[in-house]
Amino acid sequence: MQHLPAMIHDLALILGTAGLVTLLFKKLNQPIVLGYLVAGFLVGPKTSIFPTVIGVASINLWAEIGVIFLLFALGLEFSFKKLLRVGGSASFTALFEVSLMILFGFTTGRLLGWSTMDSLFLGGILSISSTSIIIRTVEELGMKNMKFVGMVFGVLVIEDLVAVLLMVLLTTVALTRDFSGSEMLGAVLKLSFFLSIWFVAGIFLLPSFLKRTQKLLSEETVLVVAVGLCLMMVVFASNVGFSSALGAFITGSILAETIEGERIHHLIAPIKNLFSAVFFISVGMLIDPHVISIYWKEVLLLSAVVIVGKTLSVTLGSVLSGQTFKSSLQSGMSLAQIGEFSFIIATLGLSLKVISEKIYPIAVAVSVLTAFTTPYMARSAEKTYAWLERFLPARFIQSIDSYSVISFSMSGNREWREQVRAYILKVLLNAVVVVAVFLTMARVFLPFLLERQMEEGPAKFLTLSATLVMSAPFLWALAFGRTKQFEALLVEQGKGSHNYVFLVSRIMLAVGLLGAMVGQFVPLLWAVAITLWMVVVVGYVLSQKLQDIYGWFEKRFLTNLHDDVQKVHARKNSRSLAPWDAHITEFMIPPEAPYVGVPLHQLSIREKYGVTIALIERGRRRITAPGRVECLMPHDHVFVIGTDEQLILFKGFIQSEVPEVASTEAEAEYSLEQYLLTDGSPFLNKSIRECGLREITHGLVVGIEREGGRILNPDSSETLKRGDLLWIVGDREKILQLT
Repeated sequence: MQHLPAMIHDLALILGTAGLVTLLFKKLNQPIVLGYLVAGFLVGPKTSIFPTVIGVASINLWAEIGVIFLLFALGLEFSFKKLLRVGGSASFTALFEVSLMILFGFTTGRLLGWSTMDSLFLGGILSISSTSIIIRTVEELGMKNMKFVGMVFGVLVIEDLVAVLLMVLLTTVALTRDFSGSEMLGAVLKLSFFLSIWFVAGIFLLPSFLKRTQKLLSEETVLVVAVGLCLMMVVFASNVGFSSALGAFITGSILAETIEGERIHHLIAPIKNLFSAVFFISVGMLIDPHVISIYWKEVLLLSAVVIVGKTLSVTLGSVLSGQTFKSSLQSGMSLAQIGEFSFIIATLGLSLKVISEKIYPIAVAVSVLTAFTTPYMARSAEKTYAWLERFLPARFIQSIDSYSVISFSMSGNREWREQVRAYILKVLLNAVVVVAVFLTMARVFLPFLLERQMEEGPAKFLTLSATLVMSAPFLWALAFGRTKQFEALLVEQGKGSHNYVFLVSRIMLAVGLLGAMVGQFVPLLWAVAITLWMVVVVGYVLSQKLQDIYGWFEKRFLTNLHDDVQKVHARKNSRSLAPWDAHITEFMIPPEAPYVGVPLHQLSIREKYGVTIALIERGRRRITAPGRVECLMPHDHVFVIGTDEQLILFKGFIQSEVPEVASTEAEAEYSLEQYLLTDGSPFLNKSIRECGLREITHGLVVGIEREGGRILNPDSSETLKRGDLLWIVGDREKILQLT
């Protein structure tokens, strides 16, 4: 008999066990992630209840692949546009909460007598909530359309990004053993630089490549290309000193902006589900009952820190960002758990061999415990608020809500802030591109020429010349590039004189950056001379030509970034109604809904539910402020404004069950049958519309045979005559009953 490799034996064991356990957890309405952890525990080396895996190293390899695909899929869901759409309130809340939880975790670790490195990783582990557990909880409790859920999802997006940054910073600290601020700042700047380069290069190249090859891309080739790009970026990220997970995340974020983003996300989902399952199972394999029995007090303490700390930090951060007290408390109590990224951070610490082995099973135990409490925390949020409303002074709650209104009014000049942000972002991205060109040519192209036995002088001259040519358009944009909307705002608000300050500062930045970069190739005096020469060429002689070249680059970049072909429209954050406790929520119309095709004035939605339909998206068509005669159609995306209570009532209307007759129709035999009109027929001398055949047979008259002729798809005004042979498509039993 052929000998099976141990890896196949192990995969059969863990996936078979995981399948049975997750079915049980689905039956119990528990998160599947917890089922994977339990399955890993059952087949792991720490327990002898079931057969255990043979090759733990192989499983760890599959688990590492699982982390890569998990982060890749997360990047596909993330996208840079999604980050920009996350409101400032959610961003501030997430950063505030993560900072406090890192502090709480680090302090708790030190109080428990743990080492500095253990305490630092503990802070990171306790700071990131579980996206999968929260999404499942919100869906199961029917809270998806409530106001605070938008804030929760925004916080989760920022937390995921911060978690990736945390992994980089913790890796840097673990490898250098340096806790100095300069080292941390250097790591942040390095990460920011490479993120900017990946963003610019990826958005400039990948969407155009996928659009040009779209006709050649089948599902198979799209999958292969996407996975290939992901793994190439993983290798590149590892070579420049970052984690493989970061490379996968960035690739997913860039591909999410392409025309194939939705299809890639759909195709990668089964692979992500399989490998991430192996990852979570491998996490469960490390659960050690002996360790937990020893450290059960620490597990309970850390669980309390997570539940209390996250509730307080999210609530406080949300209130400070301008949200109402009720919405803030609901957000805080929903985010009181840890999950996937906590496991990844703990895995990182173990792989670097900088944390104690006890931390891993403790972190898993805390995750399991807080995951079980999450539904109860989310469900009891309103009751807790009602209790606090009675317990706290009324003036205190009124002050918080008044602060929310003031914060809302202060954010009114959004256009000014957005244009300033776009202006600064444009300057920074051009500076990053210039630095990237110089560094690439100095550290890649120049050594390449020297290895080919070219003399140092000619090699530097050739490299510097090519570098100046490639960077010239971006140097021009850095110094002189304009944003018309920003300048118009300056003039409109009487700040036109400030424009000269912006212009001079940008020119100084461009000249200083150019001099510093040129100094890598030539002595100081030569660097000054070349810089002055470039100022004349870029600023005067070739200004118009460089402007045209840069305009082409910028147009292509922005086209790729904002290309929404075959992609879902951006969902706008609607916190503008927050002071009145109303918000906008999206619903999708089910195809079998009984109200489909009925005009809005007959449905009386505003009168019955108190909500307003602001927008209907039907495919690529957008119907703003729909009128009385507009109808809701299958698969419409409807954007509705109302309070939480009103939207819950409206959700019940949207999910109205199909009448019993409809379910009977679904079970009936649907066929093409004949019916002959005789003298006694009740349909004689009536039009097809008037005779009621459609309602009686639940079908359509698709043909008439009359006096040897045939009428295919007759008009509804056609009058039926004696001797007509009707062809009817409908319920066979009802058609036969006509005779």
